[in-house]
Amino acid sequence: MSKNNQLRDVFDAIADPTRRELIRLLAEEAEKPLHELTAHFQMGRTAVSKHLAILKEAGLVTSRKVGRETRFRLNASPLREVQDWVAFYRKFWSTNMLRLNELLEEEEE
Repeated sequence: MSKNNQLRDVFDAIADPTRRELIRLLAEEAEKPLHELTAHFQMGRTAVSKHLAILKEAGLVTSRKVGRETRFRLNASPLREVQDWVAFYRKFWSTNMLRLNELLEEEEE
């Protein structure tokens, strides 16, 4: 799913701890059925399905039917947007920490 086709913002989708845990679980294996994902939470299949639907809207999850079972797979490419955003601030903090370190060294002298 391209960025233009995403119905939901990636940051919004990963804001919830349950959805972040679903992403982690899906990253561990190529694909998982709904019942296996549900077993990791203290909520019903319907609630887990709603979280997965939000992740699908953001392009982070795909699904396919295998008989009566729905299997889910992680599509991590939309997370690049998050990685790029964090990378910008990592550079910002590294630069500021370097300046702070220089100031502290000057003060010691």
